[in-house]
Amino acid sequence: MEERRVVITGTGVISPVGSGVDAFWSALQAGRCGIRVLPDLEAWGLPVRVAGTVEDFDPAAWGISAKEARRNDRFCLLAQAAAAQAMEESGLRSGENIAPERLGVYIGTGIGGMQTFIEQTRVMLEEGADRISPLFIPKMIGNIAAGNIALRYDAQGANLTTAAACASSTQSVGEAFRAIRYGFADAVIAGGTEAVLNPLAFGGFVSAHALTHSPDPLRASLPFSADRGGFVMAEGAAVLILEEYAHALSRGAQILAEVTGYGNCCDAWHPTAPRPDGVPASRAIRDALEQSDFRAGEALYINAHGTGTLLNDKTETLAIKLALGETEARRASISSTKSMTGHMIGAAGAVEILASALALRDGIVPPTIGLTNPDPECDLDYTPLEARARGLDLAVSNSLGFGGHDACVALRKM
Repeated sequence: MEERRVVITGTGVISPVGSGVDAFWSALQAGRCGIRVLPDLEAWGLPVRVAGTVEDFDPAAWGISAKEARRNDRFCLLAQAAAAQAMEESGLRSGENIAPERLGVYIGTGIGGMQTFIEQTRVMLEEGADRISPLFIPKMIGNIAAGNIALRYDAQGANLTTAAACASSTQSVGEAFRAIRYGFADAVIAGGTEAVLNPLAFGGFVSAHALTHSPDPLRASLPFSADRGGFVMAEGAAVLILEEYAHALSRGAQILAEVTGYGNCCDAWHPTAPRPDGVPASRAIRDALEQSDFRAGEALYINAHGTGTLLNDKTETLAIKLALGETEARRASISSTKSMTGHMIGAAGAVEILASALALRDGIVPPTIGLTNPDPECDLDYTPLEARARGLDLAVSNSLGFGGHDACVALRKM
């Protein structure tokens, strides 16, 4: 089967550090932290105090009517807003410059419409099951973001929802890459979304000992630091338009980067803890790099999963060394943008692939802020504190999710 080239021709993002790609990228380059104190957390009786929140989100700004906003969960609205940006930038129009059946939608989410689930559970308990909203199921189900995006853009091709915890949207972008590469689509609206800043989700992650208890937003998300104490929950969405290269050229599309590789493995080890030897995670990285024809000495950027949990960061460090070898691992520029955005769960992968593409385009490695006291077991170049200019050839974005999901997407500079 012929392998076709795949490129990125549209981007959109809603994030704690900014909505819209320009605002998002400016914030990352400046090392700006989007983590904030969330007053509700204390009222809920939980020991955590901070989260990565999307401030002043207005669905109308992205062409979403008031009626549509009422009929959708926040996770779906964030996805539609990111998709609106990406489709506008791409210039794709179903039925005009792409056949509807050749345009797909792949959107990942770790949890889906959790706020709707909570609201309607309250209705059932307080008013009775016969009072549950007829919109409950279509607002709550995880695939509705992909379904509604397809509806809006008449995307009649393959429609896939990936649910792989923190690796959800890395899988969605990777699977979209494969669909285009092997001829099953000409373009795919691909990304991820999450909006679960509610007491049920916080309570669950607190009980799992996964979240930081730091009350200081600037000292809360500390990937690769000896002081790290857990991740910071965040919300957001990112969408990328992946398109077959010749198709993009034929319509004069602007190309941000080329998607060149995708690795997808499983630890098969533990429901929440990473496999200590890092072997499957290293295999996902190596697979993505081998598909990209990575050569020793090339300038590589790695957007690490980098959650700030004790086990993840040292295991990911080991996985990078196993994948690259000691010499190339120490030559690579690495950072965790979660130090600024927090952890957007199902949206994290797509957001970080976007950051990787922008790093390639501009030759700027975003920083890992807050990294003043590195863990000796995390001894690679994690770009501490400030962004760094470096001409880059290739970038990879890692995601390591609950359930042992290890995914990696590789990009090349165009």
